[in-house]
Amino acid sequence: MDLNRFACRAVLAAALLSPLHAAQAQLAAENVPLSLQEHAVVSSPAFLKAHPDLRYRQLGLAAVERDKLEDARRYFRLGAQHADKLSQALMAELLWNGKGGPVDRALGYAWMDLAAERGTEWLVVRREQYWAALDEAERKRAVSEGQKLYAEYGDPVAKPRQEREMRRNMGEMTGSRTGALGSTVMQVRFNGQMVRVVPEIYYAPRLWQPEAYWKWQGQQLDAGNTSSVDVGSPHPLRGD
Repeated sequence: MDLNRFACRAVLAAALLSPLHAAQAQLAAENVPLSLQEHAVVSSPAFLKAHPDLRYRQLGLAAVERDKLEDARRYFRLGAQHADKLSQALMAELLWNGKGGPVDRALGYAWMDLAAERGTEWLVVRREQYWAALDEAERKRAVSEGQKLYAEYGDPVAKPRQEREMRRNMGEMTGSRTGALGSTVMQVRFNGQMVRVVPEIYYAPRLWQPEAYWKWQGQQLDAGNTSSVDVGSPHPLRGD
């Protein structure tokens, strides 16, 4: 099997779960139909401004579609700064395959290890495929590079970055009425038209409250499981 092609295809397929499609998957799992209001919320510029993890992932994917792969690396790195595991996995793919810059398999592994930080099964599979393909010199360098990446992009520092953005932007939009949404009807732009949205949908806890938001993100990642390959014992960077 060509591991590079297999991993690239699978990660890209999972990453194409846009905020909209990820919300669809989550609501479907709960047997709750996705309303037009919910479509509009997760696709709106205001929502994406407050969620840089999703915004930069979308910008990176758009750059890939335009074959602007240097730009894609930049956007995925920005998404990675806000704890977006798919941005981190896509950064790994670009480095591993030499897209948007030179091939760097050791650094690519370090990024994929970071993407698998939460133990998401299909990302662990990708990480192990990478590890198996590295030589000893690359493995040593991967450990060194990984330590640097965790210091800047690991969940302990990246999640608080994302949470600050959500709190700040939610505060700007709600002002003194935060926590007291009342019956005001909002309008958000969706597919070129304005859609009326009640605040209870726009400010749903899973879209704004850290604990619920990271649970929602975890469900998105789990929905990207595209492989059942038995890869044996894991080789995470931490503790190697």
